[in-house]
Amino acid sequence: MKRFLRYNGLSIVFLLLFILTMVGQSITGFKEHNNDLQENRASAITFAQYLTSGHFVEATFENFESEFLQMALYVILSIYFYQKGSAESKDPDKKNEVDREPDPKRKGAPWPVKKGGFILYVYKHSLCYALSLLFIISFIFHLYGSHSAYNEEQALKHLPLKSVSEYLGSSKFWFESFQNWQSEFLSIFAIVILSIFLREKGSAQSKPVDAPDSETD
Repeated sequence: MKRFLRYNGLSIVFLLLFILTMVGQSITGFKEHNNDLQENRASAITFAQYLTSGHFVEATFENFESEFLQMALYVILSIYFYQKGSAESKDPDKKNEVDREPDPKRKGAPWPVKKGGFILYVYKHSLCYALSLLFIISFIFHLYGSHSAYNEEQALKHLPLKSVSEYLGSSKFWFESFQNWQSEFLSIFAIVILSIFLREKGSAQSKPVDAPDSETD
């Protein structure tokens, strides 16, 4: 068990943090949504109903969408673009290990590498495929949840409803997306630039403390 925790500690900690914050979001969002319903003289809903409501789905997948977009673009763009001195970039002045062609004879090579052909081609880009797919799924659920929440609010106010296609072209939906996307891009910009000049001893996201600013990790 100690060995398992040592080798998987980072993922376990972040999974637990995700579960705790998701529970917190669910409980507080449930109370907040029922408060809004009561203010509009509508009946309160149960917690189970809330978990399938537009309010919950929109709030959850709006954030997932921006995170997966950030990670997908970062993985893809870091293939082609460099930042001299950043711990988050490949070194533009030398060949990098991640650019080498896969060797099926390498000890411990994953089975797609040994299989070769189309399977290997897909595997070589599987990380960006997976992150891009997760972004698309999150985008669709964000649209579904936001559209449902919007129409629920319109119905409470006895105002006209919108179809999904109409709502997809609305400024409200894209405002929700852009306000999250820009914060993700800013955070990536910050870590790329700050990792040039600042250090965090022991972190995989930092260069060694005594490394020159010009050294690209």
